[in-house]
Parts: sequence; C-alpha cells; structure tokens
Amino acid sequence: MSITRLIGRSTIRSFNHVTTLLTFGSILLRMLFRRPAEGRTLIRRIALEQIYFTAVQALPVIIPIALIIGSAIIIQFSRLSTQYDLGNIAVILIVRELGPAITAFLIILRSATAVTIETGYMKVLHEIDALEMSGINVEWFVCIPRLVGITTAILCLFVVFDIVAVIGGYIVVWTITFLPVGNFIRQIAGAVTVSGIAVGLIKAICFGITITVTSTYHGLKVGRHITEIPAAASRAAVECFFFCLVINVTISALFYL
Repeated sequence: MSITRLIGRSTIRSFNHVTTLLTFGSILLRMLFRRPAEGRTLIRRIALEQIYFTAVQALPVIIPIALIIGSAIIIQFSRLSTQYDLGNIAVILIVRELGPAITAFLIILRSATAVTIETGYMKVLHEIDALEMSGINVEWFVCIPRLVGITTAILCLFVVFDIVAVIGGYIVVWTITFLPVGNFIRQIAGAVTVSGIAVGLIKAICFGITITVTSTYHGLKVGRHITEIPAAASRAAVECFFFCLVINVTISALFYL
C-alpha cells in the first residue's frame, strides 16, 4: 500500500471517528434537557457518586499541585516583572491556562480511564445487554450521570485549584521568602475580569463533556473479550488528552484574537 493511500485511509478513519464522537456527544447533550420518566433517584445517586470519586477524592492531589504551581509562578515572575504586572501574569497563567489544563489532566488520569474500564466491564459481563433487554435506556443510566458528575467535578476542582494556587501560593511565598509580594492580592483583584473567569469556566465545561463522551464511547465499544478493556482505556486517555489540548488552544486563541 502506498504512503498516500495509507495517509488517506487514516485521515478518513480519524474524521469518521471524530464525527461519531460529536454525534454521540450531541445526543447526550440533548438528553440533558429532558427528564427521564423513571429512575431519577438512581441517576442522581450515580451522579453524586461520580462527583465524590472525581472531585472529593482528588482534593489530596489537586491541592498540593496547586500550591506548588502557584508559589512557583509567583516566585519566578516576582523576580522578572514589576509589581504591577505580577497580578496580570498570575491571572493569565493560573486562571485562564494552567487551572483548566491541569484539572483536566488530573480528571483524565483518574476518571477517564476509570469510566472506560467500568463501562467496558459492564459490556463484557453483559450488564449493558441486560439493561437493553429490560427496556432501559443505556445512555440515561450509564452516560448521563457520569456526564453530569464529571463536568460538575471538573468545575469544582477548577475553582479549588485557582483559589489554592493564588491565595495559597501567595501565603507560601510571603511566609518562606522575602520577595516583595505585599500588594499581590490587590493586583489579583484588579486583574481578575469576568471574561477571564468565563474563559476558564468554558474550558472546564468543554473538558468535562469531552472526557465523558470519549471515555464512555470507548467503554461501550468494548467487545466480548476482557482483554479489550485495557486497550480501550489507553485509547480513551490518549484521545481525551489530545482533544482537551486542542480545545484549550482553540479557546485561548479565540479569546486573545
């Protein structure tokens, strides 16, 4: 097979895969605006469990990371820039860029692989078939709770990361160094804008939707063999990382244009 034909076939497969994910995601988003006829209590419980696993249990990891990154940014740029620029730099790097990106990366490591493995086992052990044979909508009871849970969790973790990185990083730098950061909080208050916060929130929402759609899709595509689950989890994690990177760059480019 020639290289040109190979590239063409790979491009077509990739395009078909992306369009399939977009279609699957649009179906789930439309379902969010409809209330299920039954099972709302179960859906709510699964969503709360997903929030607890994705957000609450990730706090011991996200908080130290936010402290390290926030204090490192403040230390480095307090030496290279004036006091007036430090607040703007911290808002751009932490709130707009690093906060959503690092939060999404953590969610991919914890939840994307876990959701893919969970749904893959449900497919291999015929639990999905049992739901379908019982007349239960699989998207409602498998995908929607995880979509709500992961998206809500990534929003909460994004807010926690920003607060800990900015406030906690400032406290760490003010406590252990002699750098002139006394006006940092006032600079942050002047640098924070509605548009800057909106960019971070939009990224977090897009990341949550992308991670859930990709991971559940790969989990539901698992066949009958249990050995397919690790490969599906690996593909889901890699694709989530790539899609989130593209979304992050695209939104940032649109904002700065």
